Amino acid sequence: MSRLEKIQQEILALPEAEYKQLRQWFSELDWEKWDQEIEADSKAGKLDFLIAEALEEKEKGTLKDL
Repeated sequence: MSRLEKIQQEILALPEAEYKQLRQWFSELDWEKWDQEIEADSKAGKLDFLIAEALEEKEKGTLKDL
């Protein structure tokens, strides 16, 4: 049995309250990693096209407030 399969079995055996805690922790971990990726992409200039697009729309007067 692989390590992953063992972990999966352990997760399935958790009481409901602990399972909910694990889900919450995993969700927060995913969001933290997502934030780190966005920050790295921003620093690398990979998102500059979005700023340019927004400025262009603002200049044309077609930018909408959210």
